[in-house]
Amino acid sequence: MAKSIIIQASALCFLSLLGFAYCEDRFFVEGKVYCDTCRIQFVTRISTYMKDARVRIECRDREGSSVIYSNEAVTDASGSYQLLVDGNHEEEICEVALVKSSDPNCNELSKDPFLKRSARVSLTVNNGISSPVRLPNPLGFLRKERLPQCDAVLKEIELVPADIQQ
Repeated sequence: MAKSIIIQASALCFLSLLGFAYCEDRFFVEGKVYCDTCRIQFVTRISTYMKDARVRIECRDREGSSVIYSNEAVTDASGSYQLLVDGNHEEEICEVALVKSSDPNCNELSKDPFLKRSARVSLTVNNGISSPVRLPNPLGFLRKERLPQCDAVLKEIELVPADIQQ
């Protein structure tokens, strides 16, 4: 009887350790998707966060760029998404990218080759970050036409386009 209890207790401890080890290689990538109402590639006070936009995370190997891991999520009413990523991806390049807009008036992606269309994220426990939560930069779809208030907003932040300087 005592031997049976010791075996059960040992098995329970072993399974607990396995569960703990598994949790260490699970990450939560949490970010936001916005409508870039001024078409300037960053969030302003008149940007709006997008509900029901779709994003994808892909982790690719560094050599051949083949996809090792992929997962998608949809944003909530506040424009927030959460992607669950299992496994340590230390040897891979992982990026979150926009997949689909929920707004037909704000669904363009930048064609500028020098601007990022995705947000890179580190998914390893070997980077000094103790939390399993990773927070990439916000991602934005471009509005088809800039809002009229954009000039005033850009003046407020002292970023005035050349076409309205005096």
